[in-house]
Amino acid sequence: MNHLTFKRHRRLRNSSALRSMVRETHLHVEDFIYPIFVVEGTGVKNEVPSMPEVYHLSLDLLNEEMDEVQSLGIQSVIVFGVPNEKDDVGTSAYASEGIVQRAVAQIKEHFPNLVVIADTCLCQYTDHGHCGVIENGTILNDPSLKLLADTAVSQAKAGADIIAPSNMMDGFVAAIRHGLDEAGYAHIPIMSYAVKFASAFYGPFRDAAHSSPQFGDRKTYQMDPANRMEAMREAKSDVEEGADFLIVKPALSYLDIIRDVKNEVQAPIVAYNVSGEYSMVKAAAANGWLNEKEIVFEKLTSMKRAGVDLIITYFAKDVARWLREKE
Repeated sequence: MNHLTFKRHRRLRNSSALRSMVRETHLHVEDFIYPIFVVEGTGVKNEVPSMPEVYHLSLDLLNEEMDEVQSLGIQSVIVFGVPNEKDDVGTSAYASEGIVQRAVAQIKEHFPNLVVIADTCLCQYTDHGHCGVIENGTILNDPSLKLLADTAVSQAKAGADIIAPSNMMDGFVAAIRHGLDEAGYAHIPIMSYAVKFASAFYGPFRDAAHSSPQFGDRKTYQMDPANRMEAMREAKSDVEEGADFLIVKPALSYLDIIRDVKNEVQAPIVAYNVSGEYSMVKAAAANGWLNEKEIVFEKLTSMKRAGVDLIITYFAKDVARWLREKE
């Protein structure tokens, strides 16, 4: 055997301490953005059936949730609204007393150090469940832009630190940037859902947000999962229109796209570890089929390794606790 020549890679894996010293990718609690779903009413804390440990929360219970989030060291949350009233143009999305606007104002009043991101979309607020204005069964692009800009401005007025438009209409970043600037919010950044694929992984979220489309699907505005060049076009145009962060969604099946965007675009990249990715792990863990903590660390690390700077994840509180156990 003495004549064999080969590399001794195992030398750097001999102990836990040594492995930690040479570890290339790390997770920090500051990496995570925690999604919350706010609803009308009082005393509401209802678990989303397809998303264990994720809840619809009424505003009177919101401070308790934010106390826990802040105590765990999580620095940012993204707010999704589930309104009682819907109509064909999503009026409650841009109402000054809309559910997201009231939630944002409340969080900023009581937790001023938390970064509050407002999801900016119409599908939760329209009775047809699409992210824009409908005419004769067609989703109209340009008439939807003003409503999205109005929504963003109302959220900025409520105190949102970041606007996160998720609709995928053409020109949505430009319209929102113009609307914010005109209204005196030039300092508010936009976290664009720049690369959002039409994915079956969104199923549990639609249960949570009550946003399933009432006809057709969203493939005329969300991207074909087979397309890589299209993702680059979307990312680059959003940066040109004024996006400050770029989201790639979903995360796990699109790590190659995350790396491509990271290589091509000079902006912070955010992965959305979406509802389906969350629920699959929770369901398997509940059945004893896998080790939840190890799986979650492995998959979130894969997103960081692919190049993301931040991760929107329903696991944020779990991971924050597990990271503390390691300290």
